[in-house]
Amino acid sequence: MKIALLGYGKMGKVIERIALERGHEIVLRKGQSDTFEGLAQADVAIDFSVPTAAVSNISTCLNQNIPVVSGTTGWLEQYDDMISLCEAKNGTFLYGSNFSLGVNLFFELNEYLAKMMARFADVYKVSMEEIHHTQKLDSPSGTAISLAKGIMQNSTYDAWTEGQAQESQIHIDAKRIENVPGTHSVFYKSEVDFIEIKHVAHNREGFALGSVLAAEWIQGKKGVFTMKDVLNLK
Repeated sequence: MKIALLGYGKMGKVIERIALERGHEIVLRKGQSDTFEGLAQADVAIDFSVPTAAVSNISTCLNQNIPVVSGTTGWLEQYDDMISLCEAKNGTFLYGSNFSLGVNLFFELNEYLAKMMARFADVYKVSMEEIHHTQKLDSPSGTAISLAKGIMQNSTYDAWTEGQAQESQIHIDAKRIENVPGTHSVFYKSEVDFIEIKHVAHNREGFALGSVLAAEWIQGKKGVFTMKDVLNLK
């Protein structure tokens, strides 16, 4: 499989190593200032760039009929536009706020717990915390937003906020600390106890492997997909 890497920072280099180990070929390594030369040769593009480049990267791939897997966060106000473009071009697009197997299982656990706790909304108040390194550009993280949406879909909460939470809002405490592993926690607190579920990422390996697996999985497929499809979690 010939892969175009859109974003060639720390994550891009880990993706490259894992892709090569799995027998794939890299035909484009695009940084922020590089061109798309070589994209036409690709069987698939993997976008781990920056929020300001993601829409350009994804739309360029869809317009050139190149399947694209994107793990860039912080641009989702234009997500629906990319879905519409994919459908208009009969293309292939897979977005994931997090490609780690563990995180995607954590998403499922989070939704299941939210369903159970919805019956006790008058007793437990939900809140969240996410911690990342200081180089992370978006806040809160895309993973934290996905967790919040998973709770909202299975409860009476209707919004999330980084500020003071109203009764129907989920508070997300986003922290940026030097040299810490990515950590996401969901808390259900009452006056007498609290329940916590947590995921801690030790390194980038899981995210990189997941993105390559997703790129392998979408070969020959048309439509809009998520990691739920890749991991058969639906």
